[in-house]
Amino acid sequence: MNKKAFIFDLDGVIVDTAKYHFLAWQKIAQSLNINFTHEDNELLKGVSRVRSLDIILGLGNVQASQEDKDKWLIQKNEDYLSYLVDMNESEILPGVLKILKLLKDKNQGIALGSASKNARPILEKTGILSYFDVIVDGNDVTNAKPDPEVFLKAAQLLNIDAKNSIVFEDSVAGIQAANIGGMVSVGIGEETILHEAQYIFKDFTEISSEFIEKLIG
Repeated sequence: MNKKAFIFDLDGVIVDTAKYHFLAWQKIAQSLNINFTHEDNELLKGVSRVRSLDIILGLGNVQASQEDKDKWLIQKNEDYLSYLVDMNESEILPGVLKILKLLKDKNQGIALGSASKNARPILEKTGILSYFDVIVDGNDVTNAKPDPEVFLKAAQLLNIDAKNSIVFEDSVAGIQAANIGGMVSVGIGEETILHEAQYIFKDFTEISSEFIEKLIG
């Protein structure tokens, strides 16, 4: 059987932590009198924490010192982590477990490729850490998506070529990163937003075992 690399983004793909990021960023924005909406939050998908803060400051035309930025970044992460304290398997998005189990049964390479620096504790709290052969997160890379570094590193650690890798992403930057890296891109979300993906599904409940078999080849 062919062995492929199946690489998953975390927030908005495997678990529903995007809402906690939004709440934490909104709290920072409100403290700076910046109106930060769900629509604005779309700009932060797949983007590093540092870049996310710059985007929010830009929305409010706020100039800030590096000292202030560092303070807000720490505050945002503390607020975000406080929301994760009670996290459990109920946070896993519909259909994800079925796909992870199928890939494990098929002896496929499974990796996480995420900008999050809290990936491991999230996977532990939701009880799915053992499914992943490789974890590459924000602590392991220097270039943010759409640079493909996070996905290329995951494939390399799995010892599988990029052309034999499949990426599941919910952000435009993530889809672009997969495409730039020469990987198969599978968008999870709205077709109007993720139209650059090779395949698009509303969520994992729409992904059949036949589709996974086709990807394995």
